[in-house]
Amino acid sequence: IHSGSIRVCSVVSWLLSFAGSFVTKVTATDADDPVYGNSAKLVYSILEGQPYFSIDANTADIKVALQAMDREMREEYLVVIQAKDMGGHMGGLSGTTTVTITLTDVNDNPPKFAKSLYEFIIAEDLGIGKAGGKVKANDRDIGDNARSTYNIIDGNEKDVFEITTDPQTLEGVIRLKKPLDFETRRSYSLKVEATNVHYDPQFSSSGPFKDTATVKIVVEDSDEPPLFAKPSYLLQVHENESVNTIIGQVSARDPDAASSSIRYFIDRHTDLERQFNVDVDDGRITLAKPLDRETDMWHNITVTATEVNNHSQISRAIVAIRVLDVNDNAPEFSTEYEAFVCENGKPGQVIHTVSAVDRDDPKNGHSFFYSLEPEMLKNPNFTIKKNDAKSKVVDEFVEFCSSDLRPFDVVSNNSISVLAKHNMFRRQRQDTYLLPIIVKDNGNPPMSSTNTLTIRVCGCSKEGNIQSCNAEAHILPIGLSMGALIAILACVCTFLVIVVLFVTLRRHKNEPLIIKDDEDVRENIIRYDDEGGGEEDTEAFDIATLQNPDGINGYLPRKDIKPDLQFMPRQGQHSGPNGVDVDEFINVRLHEADNDPTAPPYDSIQIYGYEGRGSVAGSLSSLETASSDSDQNYDYLREWGPRFRRLGELYS
Repeated sequence: IHSGSIRVCSVVSWLLSFAGSFVTKVTATDADDPVYGNSAKLVYSILEGQPYFSIDANTADIKVALQAMDREMREEYLVVIQAKDMGGHMGGLSGTTTVTITLTDVNDNPPKFAKSLYEFIIAEDLGIGKAGGKVKANDRDIGDNARSTYNIIDGNEKDVFEITTDPQTLEGVIRLKKPLDFETRRSYSLKVEATNVHYDPQFSSSGPFKDTATVKIVVEDSDEPPLFAKPSYLLQVHENESVNTIIGQVSARDPDAASSSIRYFIDRHTDLERQFNVDVDDGRITLAKPLDRETDMWHNITVTATEVNNHSQISRAIVAIRVLDVNDNAPEFSTEYEAFVCENGKPGQVIHTVSAVDRDDPKNGHSFFYSLEPEMLKNPNFTIKKNDAKSKVVDEFVEFCSSDLRPFDVVSNNSISVLAKHNMFRRQRQDTYLLPIIVKDNGNPPMSSTNTLTIRVCGCSKEGNIQSCNAEAHILPIGLSMGALIAILACVCTFLVIVVLFVTLRRHKNEPLIIKDDEDVRENIIRYDDEGGGEEDTEAFDIATLQNPDGINGYLPRKDIKPDLQFMPRQGQHSGPNGVDVDEFINVRLHEADNDPTAPPYDSIQIYGYEGRGSVAGSLSSLETASSDSDQNYDYLREWGPRFRRLGELYS
């Protein structure tokens, strides 16, 4: 009987399926003493896993026993290994372990299409880059060994299609590179090839690692929009053409087999002024309003073509219309000229240079002819002379090569010089001359206009520098101009007006409006600068008058108006000696003032110095309160709010 036990370790190995190839090695341990007989001598054997694998009895090396093992047939093997001591003889102890062996994949299988013929129906209006169909070549391998690339090897002469590989599904996706046309070609037959991406040369004897299939594509007819003969049109028209003149024509057709009729329209967003019309049936473009090249030289409009049977099918074409020039503008001065001639100038002296411009654009450039009006031909004061021609470099790009000018062409100067005929000009006699000049172009028909040049006579220095052009310069005193005199006169007038206003306002302020009696103090405002002594002070005026409301009212005549009717002085209403109060007194005075036409106007101040007597509330005088012996508490004023806080502090 042996003591101890055997422990066996398992190892997973990956291998190629060649006979005799090493797979892995297992190791078993025995706790018995190796020097005691054969108790620790181990022998290895396979209990399960034959005939695919074998094991060396002494070294425990596991090897491939069967030639050409195929992962696609069986990928995983469970091999049971036994280790037995006592040299494997009877009576020995044993232990087992299971080794799981998985075959790794190699690219030993070619791709294979599921079908040899694929058929797809693609609409002719399918967009460029859109998928029209999918094919797939299956590969028994896995991972990168199963990846394939697809190519069209036949039937795609016009490069209408392309095929790409979907990285997720490994399918070949057929896409459009060019638009389809049912009316031109209705079917395609493509030959597609699938090839492995990773090729292993050691399996080249197994055959080519690729496969082919035929893809038949049928083009389906779709309702397509109209097709213009040209994507854009260039038309020309002279600016003097009459309305309804035919400028040009556009044409479009229905590419479908049904061949629907076409209707033409102008996109009014591109022709806001509605200067053009198009015939709905034949596409002829006509002029709707007169054109002016000087305003707009180019017009770009969009013409749409629509099928009669299907209004949703619309095509567009751009029509560029160039307006050609005609000679319809007369030349004129390039600016408003104003010339100056010196009184001491020399005869024949050039006083100004005049040039003209023309809004037209003739093919050979402008050439102007200047002349004086017939009645000015014998003008004794001025004459004109055309300047000599000169060479100039033409350095501009003329669109559509419409100009025949070449560099260094000789062109007309197109300017004239105005000359003085004598030196007897005097500002006192005439300070301004008007010289009408006729300017005519060389167009067909020629156009002309009359422009007036204003020439002013000025005083100049000996060197010919202009000093003064005003005729008053010889009349005014030296060093004092007319403008200075006007400024001085304006200042004097302003000062006089201010003085008169000041005196008038002062006199008006000192005049009283009412003739007042000095003894009647009820309607007077007494002004004095001394501080009174309170209610006991009666020195300033007679206080008895204020306290007697029953006195005779005096009549005060107005000084500022003269009454039309004379009324007797009013008598106040009498009351009992102790029954008069302020309210009754004011009402009586108000009634008298309302019914007396000689009374002061409504905006006059009526002052009645009446105190009244017999007040129930008592006096509110602070002087009297301060002199009293009252012990009243005024702390409650602080509780009335911030408005009474200051008053409470004064009385507390």
